[in-house]
Amino acid sequence: MKVIVTDRFGLPLPTGHRFPAEKYALIRQRVEATGLFRSEDFLEPEAVGEADLLRVHDPNYVQRIFTGQLTRQEQNRIGFPWSPQLVERTRRTTGGTILACRSALREGVAVNLAGGTHHAFRDRGEGFCVFNDSVISSRVLQAEGLIHRVVVIDCDVHQGNGTAALTRDDPTIFTFSIHAANNYPQEKEQSDLDIELPDGTGDEEYLRALEPALWDALYRARADLAIYVAGADPFADDRLGRLRLTKDGLARRDEMVFAACSERHLSVAVTMAGGYGRDIQDTIDIHACTVSIAESWSRRWGR
Repeated sequence: MKVIVTDRFGLPLPTGHRFPAEKYALIRQRVEATGLFRSEDFLEPEAVGEADLLRVHDPNYVQRIFTGQLTRQEQNRIGFPWSPQLVERTRRTTGGTILACRSALREGVAVNLAGGTHHAFRDRGEGFCVFNDSVISSRVLQAEGLIHRVVVIDCDVHQGNGTAALTRDDPTIFTFSIHAANNYPQEKEQSDLDIELPDGTGDEEYLRALEPALWDALYRARADLAIYVAGADPFADDRLGRLRLTKDGLARRDEMVFAACSERHLSVAVTMAGGYGRDIQDTIDIHACTVSIAESWSRRWGR
């Protein structure tokens, strides 16, 4: 199984910033320490090109990102100050998801140790998201003739509002989001299938809601590829969460997603998405567990 890494393309942030930028290097270190992967399994992606960004995003928005012409309000909405490093990082992150999708089609499963930027809209970014990697990757692979239909399985605690808005009129990309009803974003978009959960939802309630919805999504999507936006932020001790899942519950969630995709012989590209644990090691534990479960399913599929 291929693991896509982008952590060396650093994103410096002000001290005390609530986005844990260091988590990407820590995830890679933890995944390397498992001994499950050879050095050649770790791949660095190319930066996504402008032509591929324009399959999804407004040309004026893309140019203003490239040239640093965002207003202060736009930067605040994204949550990051503009910098050349931000542009490089977000282009590599999107390139990483494209590479993970291509690798998954060959091997069954692949993981991008970043990505899941599901709050990016056509002409704006928000919620730590600049470009929408899931939609861009889907459109790139469709244009290359590698796939026809995609299902985005979004289990981040926040609704994938940008993904839903970008694909509203696109029947070839099915969007499924299971998220906290009262969490960010305040104004939700309409996915093809949304499951909204009350504050404090724990493991058993979450998994009872996920299983039938997941099977419904896969049946309706008739997809050639799944993009799994995993998310560590449904965890009980996540600062931006509101749900109450344990690490065991999140592992069972991952197993459920891979089992359902395996049953339908569906390749899976995984992105990490959110994770803002009060103790960053909890976030790393959850993301690393997702990678280990993905690797286990990759071996079972034997591609």
